[in-house]
Amino acid sequence: MSDFSSVLSPHEGEIHVIAAAQHIVKALGANKNLDDELRKILSQLDSHLSAMTVLTTESRGTGFREVEEQLKYAEEKIRGWESNQSLLWDSDEFDPLEASEFLKAIDEIQALIEGLRSLSVNGNRKQKELLNRADSILQMAMSRLEKETIHILVKHKQYFQPKNMSFRSCALDVLYDESFVSVEDIPSEEALQRNSREKESDEYIFDLVHPQVIPHLKSIANVMFGVNYGQEFCQAFIRVRRDALEEYLVILKVENFSIEDVLKMEWSSLNYEIKKWVRAMNIIIRYLASEKQLCDQILGDYGFVNPLCFVEISKGSLAHLLNFGEAIAMGTHEPEKLFRLLDMYEVVADNLLDIDALFSEEAGTAVRLEFHELLRSLGDSGRATFLKFGNAIAANASTRPFLGGGIHPLTKYVMNYIKTLTMYCNTLNVLLKDQEAADPNPVVEPENGQGVSSITHCQMACHFRSITATLESNLDSKSKLFKDGVLQHIFLMNNFHYMVRKVKSGELRLFFGDEWIKEHIVKSGELRLFFGDEWIKEHIVKYKQHAMSYERANWNSVLSFLKDGDSPGLCSASKAIRGFTIAFEEVYKNQTGSSIPDPELREDLQISTSQKVIHAYRSFMGRKSSSISEKNIRHSPDDLQNYILDLFNGSPRILQSSRKK
Repeated sequence: MSDFSSVLSPHEGEIHVIAAAQHIVKALGANKNLDDELRKILSQLDSHLSAMTVLTTESRGTGFREVEEQLKYAEEKIRGWESNQSLLWDSDEFDPLEASEFLKAIDEIQALIEGLRSLSVNGNRKQKELLNRADSILQMAMSRLEKETIHILVKHKQYFQPKNMSFRSCALDVLYDESFVSVEDIPSEEALQRNSREKESDEYIFDLVHPQVIPHLKSIANVMFGVNYGQEFCQAFIRVRRDALEEYLVILKVENFSIEDVLKMEWSSLNYEIKKWVRAMNIIIRYLASEKQLCDQILGDYGFVNPLCFVEISKGSLAHLLNFGEAIAMGTHEPEKLFRLLDMYEVVADNLLDIDALFSEEAGTAVRLEFHELLRSLGDSGRATFLKFGNAIAANASTRPFLGGGIHPLTKYVMNYIKTLTMYCNTLNVLLKDQEAADPNPVVEPENGQGVSSITHCQMACHFRSITATLESNLDSKSKLFKDGVLQHIFLMNNFHYMVRKVKSGELRLFFGDEWIKEHIVKSGELRLFFGDEWIKEHIVKYKQHAMSYERANWNSVLSFLKDGDSPGLCSASKAIRGFTIAFEEVYKNQTGSSIPDPELREDLQISTSQKVIHAYRSFMGRKSSSISEKNIRHSPDDLQNYILDLFNGSPRILQSSRKK
């Protein structure tokens, strides 16, 4: 409608055609059933037809008086609103008619500008003057619309509040130190929350700007794009929405660290920042889905401009998240970092399809590639950290025996570490796909093909069994630090028993759910799935063998006095009792200082010891009662039975005679 070259030397018929077209447009515009978009188009068409009529007449030689009058009228309307301090689209004083008149005045000016430029009156001073004047008025109007756009976006901004969002929480920290004690490691509520794979909020889209002002923003965009000021509209739109996203990152407490800052950060601080990053990453991707909806609503009709604006809004804040992730991936591979690396890897992997969809156009190619690269970097770092964990176990050396022969902190650390890693089963199987493990206990499939879970054969399971084999070797070396062979057996018994208890612990459903258990034909257990029943049986045998070896090494020498007392000519009954008593008291002093932390194992060993020792002592006393002087009997059988209950509590005691001399 803006090509006026055909009316430079018009015939009367052309003027009548324009007038007839204008009449039809006005008639159509009077229809009350028209939607706002069509009514807008008809209004613009009417303005163009009016300008054509004026310019057709002006071009016949009467000068530019009518053009100047129309321009003056439009200018007065524009300047009148410019002098008004209130904003046209202010929600408290919004007048749709006034806003419509303002936009119509802009259409009229643009129509006059296009008409003036199309006239072949090159060098006409009046024409140039009117063009410059019209351009100046249009710029003033565009400046006003830019200000209105910013005002609407800021005043009607709505904060992103995903009410029903729940994400897998980060695993608890597993730290190795002398005070490390983990009773049951992962609280059930946290485990259930983390492993809930439901994403009820995936389709949740929130209005970041109040819906009632979307038509206003779209009207302004249409006008500004229509007069070739689309770039100015986009700049205002991008600036406000980019600030809103950065403000939301502040609400999520995500700081903009440089890579150098991250690499220098202490682990306690870094650990906290990673947890915030994981949560922020989950939320921001959903926030951006709402941001993309807003861009589609306002800029969806402008082709490549829409994705380009969305990328410009997003890329600064995403760069903060990407830089932090890359810095973590570049860091050192200490084992305590593994859980956080896996959390980061999983949150990127979980959101990668959404990221690809959000930035599917050419404008978003760089963003997509950066997230794919981040996933690869985090995966490489996680894999290297896991493999270093096994090496760290092998390298953990001790120079002194562990006090009391109890459960070594390294054993607790390793078993709780790998137990926590079960929450990352799928991820680790992907990362370890091409990493062979020296599995000393390979699982053999039964002939009937039943009873062995596929989990037992996975990469992670092989690595777990390899890690525990390394731990066993390390424990064996640590046991040799005890000069007392009895303590060696207690130490290994304690640690093997702890390993078995962790593998057998029936907490799988906390992590996988009952349906998953049924699917894998599992009755109970957690690490049991990864180690298999054969591993458990072998290690039960191991700790029971050490228990038997303890009894033989510790009590056979004590009971030998009673055997000598039963053998004629070897030893008198009184001498045998005295030797037995001294030996028992020495064992009591040593073994009360030994530690068996597990109450059930401690009770089993006390009962076994009592049955062996007390029975032999009571029988000997019964057989030799006439040969033993009362003064040689320092402890009754019942006294000894009570004393045995003091064993393995970790507090050395000296036994006093229970009878008066």
